Parts: sequence; C-alpha cells; structure tokens
Amino acid sequence: MLDQPEDDIHALFHGAPKTTEFRKLRKRIIRDTREAIDRYAMVNRDGTRARWLVCLSGGKDSYTLLAALTELQWRGLLPVDILVCNLDQGQPGFPATVLPEFLSKMGVPHRIEYRDTYSVVVDKVPQGRTYCALCSRLRRANLYRVAREEGCSAVVLGHHRDDILETFFLNLFHGGKVATMPPKLLNDEGDLFVLRPLAHVAEADCDRFARAMGYPIIPCDLCGSQDGLQRQAIKAMLDGWEAKAPGRRAKMFSALCQVRPSHMPDPALFDFAGLMATADQPVEANSMEVPRLR
Repeated sequence: MLDQPEDDIHALFHGAPKTTEFRKLRKRIIRDTREAIDRYAMVNRDGTRARWLVCLSGGKDSYTLLAALTELQWRGLLPVDILVCNLDQGQPGFPATVLPEFLSKMGVPHRIEYRDTYSVVVDKVPQGRTYCALCSRLRRANLYRVAREEGCSAVVLGHHRDDILETFFLNLFHGGKVATMPPKLLNDEGDLFVLRPLAHVAEADCDRFARAMGYPIIPCDLCGSQDGLQRQAIKAMLDGWEAKAPGRRAKMFSALCQVRPSHMPDPALFDFAGLMATADQPVEANSMEVPRLR
C-alpha cells in the first residue's frame, strides 16, 4: 500500500528516507492508526462525510498524527475532510511563521488561531505550581470554539499510547481512580467528539518518524520548560520498567484494553449482589476441585 512511486504520494511524505527500517516504521504507524480509528468507531461510514479539526502544535506527535491521517485520506481509507489548526498561545519566542509556512508548502488546509492564553496562565497559576491543567483547559476551550466555527464534528489530538499509559498511572497514584484518556470522547455539551487516533502508536515511533522526515519541531516553552512535573516522574518510571523488561509498555496497554469488570472491586461496574450460584449441587467443603475463574 505504501510502496508507491514518488509522484504518487502526498507532499508530507516527499523526501522520506528510502531505508527498509523507515518503511517498516511508516507502515506500522499507519497500521496502528487505522486500527484505532476502526476499533473505536471514530468514523461514521454510513453517514455524511465528517470534517475533523486536527490540532497541530508543532511537536513530534502532532506532526505524526497529521502525516498518518493524511496518508489514510490520500489512500481513500479515511473518508473525512481535514482542517489543521494551530493555536498560537502567545508564548514568548514562539516561531509564529514556521507552521503557516510549512502547511502552505505542503498544501494542507489550515487555520492559525491566536489567543494569548500564556499571559492568563502565568498570571493565575501560583509560582512553583505547574501550568498544565489551566493551560490545557484554555487550549481545549479555544479549540472547541474553532471547531464549531468551522463546522467540524471532532477535535483530533495527537496523544499516543504512552500518553494514555502515563495518564492511567497519574490517576492511579495521584487521583485515586482507575481512568485514563479515552481514544474517543464526547464533550460535555454533546456536540463534539474528541478523538485520539494515535492511541495505539508508541511515542518512540512518533519521535523516530518526525525526526526522519525532518519536520520543523517546535518545543513547548511553557509546561515543557518546568521541572519536577508528576508526568515526568511517571515517564521515568515507565522508562525504567521498559529498560528492564522490553515490551512492558505494550503489555500494560494491552491490559488496559482487556478490563474484566467482574474481577474489579467496583460494584458500579459489576452486579455483585445479583451474582448467584448456578450449579445444581453445592460444592462440598472438602472437595479438591478448584473453582473456575471467570
């Protein structure tokens, strides 16, 4: 599917490395993205053609997201219209011309939205506290607004498999709950979906892909510049586990996709009160038979 002549490819992929390693990487990302789109029913294939607002921050993950979705659309496997949006949050030193020039050169429909949320975050968050929560809320509110103005049915984000795992452990250790980022979410107002098509893609693959393509990476100079973030600690923990047991991240993500409510101590998920024995005869107290787990 991907081994096509150079003139039969979207501009985002021109100049791609010809190595076997890169072709395998690219195919894996496209496969994983398509798998997530299908598994979580992100596209209504029986309805009208959807329009997605694809958020591009300038980081490796959002570039990979854009490339994967464009590839699937280019091949006729993603029947949606894509509008790319970059929210310029007014951070000092942000290279405001990089993304507009890149997107125009690539022929990608886009909208650059300027909103100085940086000043609000710096003013409202006490010194020494992290900016992430407020910054995220303000960014999400503006993206919802743009999506409505542009007639989009979904806001599409570049969160990958590792983001989902890290959020799970953040909620587990600091929030006291078992929860994470869902690949598909309906907003509180009920009019927009939030989609994460990279849910099955590893962060390392995003990094290798974006760098191999030479996309102009823009680092986050707001929350990304702060030390001691809880997410950084979680990432370091997962990195340590992965180093000792390669494949640990993949195994943990697989576990998140195979939750058994009857084996979790939450009566809101499983009707323990209604659980009744169905055997015709009671099991004798001295029976050596081991009960079968469900």
